Amino acid sequence: MKEFKKEIDLFPSGIPEDIVYIVEQFIKNNYEIYLVGGAVRNLILYGDKNINWDFDFTTNATPEEVIKLFKKNKKVFTVPTGIAHGTVSVVFHKENGNVAYEITTYRTEDIYEDGRHPKKVNFSKSLIEDLSRRDFTINSIAYQPIEKFIVDPFEGIKDLKRKIIKTVGNPVERFSEDGLRPIRACRIAAQLDFEIEKETFEAIPKTLEVTKKVSMERVREEFMKLLKTSEKPSIGIELMRESGILELFMPELLEGFKIEQNEFHKYDIYYHNLYSCDAVTKERPLVRLAALLHDIGKARAKSYAIKNGIGNVFYNHEVIGERITEKIMKRLKFSNADIHYVKKLVRLHMFYYTEEWTDGAVRRFLRKFDGDENFLKDLFELRKGDRLGSGMKDKDAEILEKFRRRINKIVAEDNALKVTDLDINGYEIMERFNIPPSRTIGEMLEYMLEKVLDNPELNKKEKLFEIGKEFLEKEGKL
Repeated sequence: MKEFKKEIDLFPSGIPEDIVYIVEQFIKNNYEIYLVGGAVRNLILYGDKNINWDFDFTTNATPEEVIKLFKKNKKVFTVPTGIAHGTVSVVFHKENGNVAYEITTYRTEDIYEDGRHPKKVNFSKSLIEDLSRRDFTINSIAYQPIEKFIVDPFEGIKDLKRKIIKTVGNPVERFSEDGLRPIRACRIAAQLDFEIEKETFEAIPKTLEVTKKVSMERVREEFMKLLKTSEKPSIGIELMRESGILELFMPELLEGFKIEQNEFHKYDIYYHNLYSCDAVTKERPLVRLAALLHDIGKARAKSYAIKNGIGNVFYNHEVIGERITEKIMKRLKFSNADIHYVKKLVRLHMFYYTEEWTDGAVRRFLRKFDGDENFLKDLFELRKGDRLGSGMKDKDAEILEKFRRRINKIVAEDNALKVTDLDINGYEIMERFNIPPSRTIGEMLEYMLEKVLDNPELNKKEKLFEIGKEFLEKEGKL
């Protein structure tokens, strides 16, 4: 192994105490243990300041031996996370919640049957054998933090310096083993702003049949990692388009490719969606997803309009886009709550505002969101992405900022925006007007709210009773 070793200190600020504790338990019991994977890669790229990633270990100890090492230890406990594949989690008790570290036995793998999992896992005593089964050279670097040396048999550090994603060994073989690896290559390329090495990229279209076998849940997880970790998700999405991956799980996005828009957009529908996604903060991944899908209905809307002689327009594209968004997210097994949230953003992204709006009109706008301030923030974030993704001069920024300030003012005034905000309830109405439970109660409350939206000073019990009487007289029910 000597020819692959290089002395280096990846923790000049000091090794985290959890890592020291784990490694020392193995060393004093004569086992090998190394940090591996993305954490080592990130330490080489970014240093040890502001560490916020997971640390994984590999060892020549078997899962049973790992469990035995910590069995009588009060500081930690172990969980057989994936013991069939050699993985045990060592969990530390912390004041702010438990922290887990995965420790996996050196292993080699047998034939992959389902494009994702090996038929059989064989434990090994060789670190080099273990590193040789991994996906990319930049993820196949091991680090011994106490002895401060790196093991890099596949020149991963060299590829980090070259900023390339390259498989360990033959790329067709690596991608044929695990169909998620091509998607991961595109995601890591975007995350690190790297390029995929030519032979590695050319292997992706050759192994799409394997990628097809990957469960949609795993595709969703990888895609959301792309949105959460990349400054420009468009890099990864474009690599997926060029390689044929995108058509496997989100073909609807391709409908906008080379479909030109109007004079207010520099890019076609497809690239406008991608650049709108880039413009949204990565701290809000669901909003990024909404930005990616916000104009996905435009291609079909335009096709319908031209076919029916209406012209080169995109009428109702937000309604069509909402339906397409739901279909895509169901395919990718998103939760019902996430589907509802994202499709609502897509449907409402076209909101229109002028300075002529009355305060009552602004309150009615807010009423659509049931006073959900977080949703409103996300809607404005989506609108910002839409504007910036057009590639044109941002003409609406100032007026939308004024709108945001008006909204903040009205919210701060604690105005009634929904029925439950009224200074009255259904039981009081039934008692005052001597009427039984019925639709009339709800209709009266809605009538009261409409009045209060225009004049918040009416939201006082006695004034609301007067409005209720007015409603009953108007409906001929008094």
